[in-house]
Amino acid sequence: MFSMFRMINAEDHVVGWYSTGPNLKDNDLCVHGLFSDYVPTPVLVVIDVQPKELGLPTKAYYAVEEVQENTTQKRQKVFVHVPSEIADDKVAEIGVEYLPRDVKDTTISTLATEVIRKLAALKGLDAQLELIRSYLDLVIEGKLPINHKILYHLQDVFNLLPNLNATKAAKAFAGNQVR
Repeated sequence: MFSMFRMINAEDHVVGWYSTGPNLKDNDLCVHGLFSDYVPTPVLVVIDVQPKELGLPTKAYYAVEEVQENTTQKRQKVFVHVPSEIADDKVAEIGVEYLPRDVKDTTISTLATEVIRKLAALKGLDAQLELIRSYLDLVIEGKLPINHKILYHLQDVFNLLPNLNATKAAKAFAGNQVR
């Protein structure tokens, strides 16, 4: 498969592999060893498919040999975290921009600009939700008086939210069974 990949994608370079889950798994070092046959220093990217915080849900690692301080002086590989970021080149960005050929609107921003704008909006929403949470905590603790006007507005906001069963929706999207 690697040789076929090289014939078709001669310009691309394999730098490693990825795994899903929030953390490293026990057999990741074994799989990583297999990639060492094809790539001198492979990189493992762990993608958290259910992130609990804002930002890119990825962490990158590479393996180094570590000498155990015991009677056998045995060597073993361990993963070391590598700071990383996800980016694309101009060619890929242009390709993504022109995929929807039916769109003739020149006011559409570039993919990178759109992602940055949405990330800023999500950070703003997170800040507003944190402000609401801290206000409600102060009211519950009795440090602020109850303001019914604010509570009515909050109730209106919550009534506008869609009624989703989060676990059912996550399973439906993961299994491609949206109904």
